[in-house]
Amino acid sequence: MQNTKIFFNSYAYDFNALYGTQKNPVNFILNPILRKSMKLRFEKTMQYTHPVVGKTVLDVGCGPGHYSIRLARNGAGAVTGIDFSEEMIGIAQKKAKENNLNDICSFVVNDVFEYQPEKKFDYTVVMGVMDYIDNPEDMIKRIIELTRLKAFFSFPKAGGVLAWQRKLRYRERCPLYLYTRNELEELFSKFKSHHYLIEKISRDFFVTLTI
Repeated sequence: MQNTKIFFNSYAYDFNALYGTQKNPVNFILNPILRKSMKLRFEKTMQYTHPVVGKTVLDVGCGPGHYSIRLARNGAGAVTGIDFSEEMIGIAQKKAKENNLNDICSFVVNDVFEYQPEKKFDYTVVMGVMDYIDNPEDMIKRIIELTRLKAFFSFPKAGGVLAWQRKLRYRERCPLYLYTRNELEELFSKFKSHHYLIEKISRDFFVTLTI
């Protein structure tokens, strides 16, 4: 995990730009092709958390706060973003201040396994995180412990040229884990007391877990 932390600290500002907040020719051309999954999982998260008014949300691996800020603007009662990258948290805090959302959004530099909130959250969002987790079963267990209603995950899909290319790019950066639908079915079937739904969205799987 240390290599992953180092990579995302160095990648924080470039990663923030991937969401298209910087309108330039590169984003205009590449986002519809390479970032389609990012857009779809964001839209699906907003759809499945609606209405979020008054709800509490934990944004795991919140990065630059893209999800946290939108959920707060959609009416969430309180949103907590957690990330082990100090640089990412710094960007998220700046965004919350710029949007006058400091009273709703709070951001914490921490490991989700060590984080000890006072109460469970209504919703937990885990987007773009499972790509880097070497113990997915333990991670899901931890998310269940933190969540009262529903948790939402994205998992990168194995197979295909783009997945192979991404695996190759990350070889020198940090570990990367890709999944097939069968692997996800096997993984989530271990949590028999919880209902799950696996949906394919472009290069990802979107999983809704009802607690």
